[in-house]
Amino acid sequence: MKLGYYPGCSLLGSSREYGESFCAIAPRLGLELQEVPDWNCCGASAAHNLNRELSLALPARVLGLAERAGFAEVVAPCSACYSRLAVANHELQDETLRRRISEIAEVEYRGTVRIVNVLEVLARFASDSLARKVVEPFKHRVACYYGCYLVRPPKITKFDRPEDPQSMDELMKVIGAEPIDWAFKTECCGAGFSVSRTDLVAKLSGKILNDAVRRGAEAIIVACPMCQVNLDLRRDAITGYLGREHTIPVLYISQAIGLALGVDEQSLGLHRHIVPVALSQNTTAEPVPVEPVSSGREDA
Repeated sequence: MKLGYYPGCSLLGSSREYGESFCAIAPRLGLELQEVPDWNCCGASAAHNLNRELSLALPARVLGLAERAGFAEVVAPCSACYSRLAVANHELQDETLRRRISEIAEVEYRGTVRIVNVLEVLARFASDSLARKVVEPFKHRVACYYGCYLVRPPKITKFDRPEDPQSMDELMKVIGAEPIDWAFKTECCGAGFSVSRTDLVAKLSGKILNDAVRRGAEAIIVACPMCQVNLDLRRDAITGYLGREHTIPVLYISQAIGLALGVDEQSLGLHRHIVPVALSQNTTAEPVPVEPVSSGREDA
């Protein structure tokens, strides 16, 4: 199956392991990824706060190039990129606006491309192809963390349930994992405040980590570079906020699936993580009791 592929900036930079792992599992699932030619930054995550026309022109150029290349669908693994492309596609249904933005982008877009997220693509293989190709079941208790962008706003994404999504959970079950039932699967990690307000990221991401560990998760599974960076790279700040250290690793769903398919750790980029990915194979740990964060810190 041929599919347009938009890696975005993160998958070639700060989140190389996401791009590496997704491209590593794609051929094993029968996916032929074809990169959108001459793609540009989509504007995530702040362009829409500064200039509406710019925030539409950036993704519109990508959409126009994808359309010109003949792609009916384009997968954007980064959930922030997916959000910006999907939102732009929705707004550009207005023909007058689409013509105006096409002029700014200097690439015509007629509105024929569908943007899909990584879970939508992988779910197509969950019932048959993926299950049949698992060679090393990922037998771990996991917290599936969707973050803000994958299922919101629902009128645009039209994907899964916005408050209690299940698609990632179902994919993890297919490869042998046990998803936990927890309260933070769509809570915000702090997103783009990782540099400007690390203290805020530490608080929000700390609550996410703490709840996952308290409920016995051995790993957190994500599909968003910003979520992974905040939960992984900012672990020292999180430890300072919580007053305790958590060593739970944060894996991209493509990495977890890659392990189940027998892809080597180097190809999946596991060596790039700040928090080491040290999971014993084919074991499921019992929940680890963790005291809740004190009310003083929690309300800070």
